[in-house]
Amino acid sequence: MNDSAFVAIGLPIALGIIMFGLGLSLTVADFRRVARNPKAIAFALTLQIVILPWVAFGLVKIFSVDSLLAVGVMLLAASPGGTTANLFSHLFRGDVAFNVTLTAINSVLAAFTIPLITNLAIRYFDTEGDLGLQTGKVVQVIALVLVPVGIGMLVRHRSTEFAAQTDRPVRVFSIIILVVVSLGALLGERENLADYLQQVGWVTGFFCLVSLSFGYGGARLLRLSASQAVASAMEVGIHNTTVALTISLSVLDSNQVAIPSAVYSVIMYVLATAFGFAITRGRLRSHGPSAAA
Repeated sequence: MNDSAFVAIGLPIALGIIMFGLGLSLTVADFRRVARNPKAIAFALTLQIVILPWVAFGLVKIFSVDSLLAVGVMLLAASPGGTTANLFSHLFRGDVAFNVTLTAINSVLAAFTIPLITNLAIRYFDTEGDLGLQTGKVVQVIALVLVPVGIGMLVRHRSTEFAAQTDRPVRVFSIIILVVVSLGALLGERENLADYLQQVGWVTGFFCLVSLSFGYGGARLLRLSASQAVASAMEVGIHNTTVALTISLSVLDSNQVAIPSAVYSVIMYVLATAFGFAITRGRLRSHGPSAAA
């Protein structure tokens, strides 16, 4: 799969369209909103950028994951939330505006934190001879993430009607691309797939559950609103695996590094849905007596 035109040309273009669509949902006001709610934003970003990479590192050490797969898990941990997180937040009564703000800031920061965390993982797990994010590739990652987002925001600024009309098609396109790329990455390593699933299936599952739990539980401990806690859980727990897959396949040129994100992209839908129903039911029960009264 790595030698195909889809990975070399089509996948970066597809990601560009997805990130362009993300930009269509963002405005400068989303960044200004940080000043109004700095505690909530700071918590979620610290969890996403600082805590989760350490959680991922601990999991790959505990489960003794092979080096390339371990790099893939770290790349997954460094990837930001995205439009899927916004959708899940909406479904489970989260503060979607909070999600949009986090997505906007995280998308900018991820252009720099992804190369940093991935390079550290490459050096630590001693895979430098197989792959690496040199200066040119770092610039490529930044361009893949930031440029289309900026163009999307500019287009929205000039035509909110076009942005609204394009939102749904881009979301559908994002899901299709994620499914195609995930299946392609898994099939590309089908001979070793059973072994890889045994190694990273539990790791990615635990990582997803820990991310969701930390996002929700930490927000509640900080006494954020229930809707903000849901938004935090989904933003932190549902990573933009399309970004991780694109970097794995087209920048690092490695199917093995892509495997954790491919597996996670399937597991996260199941676990996030179950988690969302669990916390929503809890909120309904907590409001039940007062509503009845």
